Amino acid sequence: MQSANVLLKKIIRNSVFPFAAQHGMKKDLFPLSRTLSLSLCLKQDNSASPSGKLDLDAWKKVMKSGLQEEVSEMVSEQKELSTLAAAREILEMWRLAGRSVPENITEEQLKTFMECPSKSAKKKYLKYLHLKELYKKNDKRKMDEKRERRLETQKQASETDETKRNSFVCLWANAMDKAYSWRVAQSMIFGQPLIFDMSYEKDMSVREVANTVRQIVLSEGCNRRSVDPFHIHFCNLKDDSLYHKEFIKHYREAWSKLLITVTDQCYTDIFPKDKLIYLTADSPKVMKTFDHDKIYIVGSMVDKSIKTGVSLARAKRLGLETAALPLEKYLLWNSGAKNLTLDQMMRILLTLKDTGDWKKALEFVPKRKYCGFVSRPVHELKKTLTLINTLKLGKRQEEAGRQFAKNYSKKLTQK
Repeated sequence: MQSANVLLKKIIRNSVFPFAAQHGMKKDLFPLSRTLSLSLCLKQDNSASPSGKLDLDAWKKVMKSGLQEEVSEMVSEQKELSTLAAAREILEMWRLAGRSVPENITEEQLKTFMECPSKSAKKKYLKYLHLKELYKKNDKRKMDEKRERRLETQKQASETDETKRNSFVCLWANAMDKAYSWRVAQSMIFGQPLIFDMSYEKDMSVREVANTVRQIVLSEGCNRRSVDPFHIHFCNLKDDSLYHKEFIKHYREAWSKLLITVTDQCYTDIFPKDKLIYLTADSPKVMKTFDHDKIYIVGSMVDKSIKTGVSLARAKRLGLETAALPLEKYLLWNSGAKNLTLDQMMRILLTLKDTGDWKKALEFVPKRKYCGFVSRPVHELKKTLTLINTLKLGKRQEEAGRQFAKNYSKKLTQK
């Protein structure tokens, strides 16, 4: 038994250890040799039986196969590293050529870049990473500039008597915040309800949901600062939905302290149907006046593809009355869809509630969408619209008319 153990040690020292030392695996083989020698010592009683003998050839095959697997893994890792290095060189060449390539790229992004099926897909992916990097840099630059301006103002205030003014401004802001909160708290008891319908998550992408929540946050801020705020209801808002996650991102700890009503129920289960009016741009009925006894519903949806008829179909399914803002009645509409953002709708409804004046309310419509307010009869406005369209087209329409006149005169002479 001792001779077999000595022979085993010689084989490990002469054949296995040099090969393992070349590949950096000598440390892993020390416990293996120790366990083999201990197992041989424990089996001294069964040394006489043929099953207790050590099969050195089989052991060599096992050791060689294990080493070959480790060597193959190391070779595959080296190949992967070489391909990543080649991909980095390609990116460096494209950057020198003036293409939109990100400055910093991770190994995961490199792997996804290599897995792209075509060259155009690789270019699009790199352009996406480049734009993402630019947006991050711009955000960081803006934050740094804002921090520097704040530090400068603080420094100037410390050198002069601005500290007193700032303290007064802080006290004034705190007092106004308390007043705004008191108004909103009163509106939750006595105010007119306004419903945001949160049932359009399936019709939007993640980015569109984020834009929707951002607009609703702006709407809530406008409502809180108004003289007579609405009692805002978030209906059909479920826990762990995309809406809910985005709201928590924006409000954080203040989400549970907001003076609004949040429920997963439908508005038809809370309010009577005869008092509900769904505001949608696709409605055939035009809103004439603001009714303080009605409850208006705004669809919480932002779609860049402009899916027409989604909110109107939902209102019809629920058997609700619909209405659209009278944009064409009061505005000389230019072009584009008549969809407004949620914060613009909130400002329009608040102005209508306070004043009842459509001209003041529709001033919140973006001025790029209309040419002016309607102040003349409709047939004169049509003439101005045709004039505007001809001015937009330029001289192309006049040249086309002249060419048509020339061709027509030639045909007459030929006859």
